[in-house]
Formats: sequence, structure tokens, C-alpha cells
Amino acid sequence: MTVTEKVAYLKGLMEGLEIDAVSKEGKIFAAILDAMQDLASSVEDLEEYASELTEQLDTVDEDLDALESFVYEDDDEDDDCDDGEDEFYDVTCPKCHEEFCVDENLLLDGSMDCPNCGEKLEFDIECDDDCDCGCKEEEK
Repeated sequence: MTVTEKVAYLKGLMEGLEIDAVSKEGKIFAAILDAMQDLASSVEDLEEYASELTEQLDTVDEDLDALESFVYEDDDEDDDCDDGEDEFYDVTCPKCHEEFCVDENLLLDGSMDCPNCGEKLEFDIECDDDCDCGCKEEEK
């Protein structure tokens, strides 16, 4: 039962008990019921407004999800370096602990400076006999 329905029930109860709205007690009950009816109307309006806001917020949330998907579509949490074309690897600087991506050619060069703190990073790459990175050809 809604608040409006409860107020209507009380109003009907007052009429059913034949409480005279002209008497002292009747005037108080009538005033209380009028105030309750105004409050019930305000509550009903607020509930409708909250429902509309919830619908609008859900729409904004869906739009934001779509926008995030569009903007961050290439950003996978598991592999920030994978663009589908070249081989990239995650590297973490031992000094500043910044993680960044480097391509295979940079790793094969053997060293680089950390883009965050400037620390010289050296890479020791061990290749399998069947790799196609070109490191075996360089040794010849």
C-alpha cells in the first residue's frame, strides 16, 4: 500500500467514524489528514523524479561504457603491448619499477635507457635454434 493509499484509507476511516470536521477534534484530524495528503503527494513526486533520474543515469552509464570501449579498445589489461603487427614485450625498470613496452628490435640491440628515470637497461636475449629473430645470422 502506497503512502497516498494509506492517507486515503485514514480519510475514509474518519468519514466512516462520522468525525465532524467542525468539532475541535475533527478540525485537528482534518488538518493532520490534509498535511499527510500533501506529504504523500510530495513523496510520490520525489519517487517519480528519482525513477526518471535513475533511468537517465543508466543511459549515461551505457553511453560512457560505449565511449570507454571505443577509446580504449586497443588497451587490453593482460597485454598492453599487443597491437597485432610487431612483437612487443613488457619491460619493468628495476630502479623505478615503471612498466613499458619495447619491440623485438630494441631488445635485440641489447640495451636502452629507461624512458621514466634514465637508468641504463641491458637485455640478455637467449634465442632458440629455430627462432627467426636474426640473432644466429649476426653471429656468423
